[in-house]
Parts: sequence; structure tokens; C-alpha cells
Amino acid sequence: MRRRILAALSALVTLPALAVTTTAHAAAPPPDSGWSLLWSDDFTGAAGTGVDTANWRYDTGTSYPGGAAQWGTGEVETMTSSTTNVYQDGAGHLAIKPVHTNRGWTSGRIETQRSDFQPPTGGRLRVQASIALPAVSGRGAQGYWPAFWMLGAPFRGVYTNWPQVGEIDVMEAVDGQNTEHGTFHCGVSPGGPCNETTGIGGTIDAPIWGQYHTYTVEWDRSVQPETIRWYLDGTQFHSVNASQVDATTWADATAHGFFVILNVAMGGSWPGNPTGATVSGAPMYVDYVAVYQSAS
Repeated sequence: MRRRILAALSALVTLPALAVTTTAHAAAPPPDSGWSLLWSDDFTGAAGTGVDTANWRYDTGTSYPGGAAQWGTGEVETMTSSTTNVYQDGAGHLAIKPVHTNRGWTSGRIETQRSDFQPPTGGRLRVQASIALPAVSGRGAQGYWPAFWMLGAPFRGVYTNWPQVGEIDVMEAVDGQNTEHGTFHCGVSPGGPCNETTGIGGTIDAPIWGQYHTYTVEWDRSVQPETIRWYLDGTQFHSVNASQVDATTWADATAHGFFVILNVAMGGSWPGNPTGATVSGAPMYVDYVAVYQSAS
């Protein structure tokens, strides 16, 4: 996840939790001309069931085995595989719900079993999801950190080689702020060619909390220099290309597959920690996740 530390956050006004603007369940859209569907999940399981473990694996606890504590970001929740935190709603959506009890915060984090998502030689890869961020705002949103992102396959089983292996943050948002962040992480930390721990990022402002939007990354190997582009509801707002860093850094970060992650963190270096006013139990809903590819 994005490791940026903000110097300060604006004062927030107390507002009630928002209602999620729901949509009828939609399957992953059919591929555009020239594209094919490589992988998808429409979350059509029965109400109250966990995710399909043929597609997903749960990340639990507060770190990867031997990895950085608090997932490397200072977040305060414990991730679980409980259907209290991660469940299908029976209407074609996945819910990831942070919950606060007298034992602290729990939430959910899942990643695809597959870790081979990358464009074919001379082709393109599109990673896309329809997501409604938690319906929270104002002081009630303090500490919420939902994300849809990707990590390089060499991270699995090592857990200490970030950011060299590459990270593509398709969508991140914090504290109920109506700004989507898209970021590419690579190189070394701190500093390096990718300005870690901030990364190479772009933003777009939109009313994204409590309503469905489509978040997309396209990774294009059909052009020179190779380019990654970020979109919100089809509008491009950010891009990174291979010429922005040295060839070794780019190859280390991209010459391999990636896996996809969905999670809602609570607290940490970027959003700041939850307070007594933070709303418990506001889920992030995911309608579908789909991966498409286009040949050269």
C-alpha cells in the first residue's frame, strides 16, 4: 500500500455515516474488441459466505510471515478470515468490513491466488474493479484506508523485497476524502528513483465514498516506452512509463507477474489512526474484479 506520510490533515466535521449508493449486481463487463477476459470474480456466493478460495487467499494477522510489522504501514487493525470482516452479501457483492470492539480493530485483506498477471509481449493488460468505498464521512471516516492494488510476484514467500519488486496501486483513498490516488512503487526505500516511500503518484477528485465507481489500470507493452495508465470511470488521470526510471529499476519492478489485493486498512502513517468518533462496521463493497489482456 501507499507509504506516504502526510504532514497534516484538514480538520473534519462530524457527519453521520452515508448510505451506500448500490447498483444491481453486474457481472464483469464483456471484453472490448481486441481484448479477452483472462480472469474474474463476480462474488455470486450465498449471503454470509467467505470468498472462493480457488480464486483468493486471506492475509491474516498484522504482517506477512517475517515481513514488516503492521503490514509495513503502521496500520492498527488485525486482518482476519472471519465472515464478520470478509463476506459475500448474496446480491453479487463482496464486503470487506472493518469492525471495532473492546479488543481493537479487525478488518479484511485478500489477494488473488494467481500471481502471473502481466501483459503478453507486445500486448496490454487491464485490471479493473467496480467498488463502493465505505459510506463514511467527516470525523466518522478518520483512519479508513480502502485499497485495490497489485504486488509483484517475487514478493511472495520473501516479504522483504519491497519496493524493488514493484507495486501498482490502482485505487487508494483515506479518511473519507474525495480524492483517488493511483501510484507506482519501485526501486529502493527511502528515496531512490521512485521517490519512496511516496512513489510516483497521481490523483483525481470525485465523490467516491459510498457509491460505485470503476477503477482501472492498463499496462501497455505495445508502445515504447512501456506505459502504465490509471483511470477512474474511464477517465485517465495518471500514467508512468519506463523512461521515468533507469532500465534496471523498471525491469526489477515489472519483468514478472503480479497478484491483486483488496483490503480496508485502519490507521497508519498516511490516514492517521482512528479515534473514538470513527464509525465501526462500514464495508467496502466490490461488485466484480476482472483482468483482461490484449495480444500484440
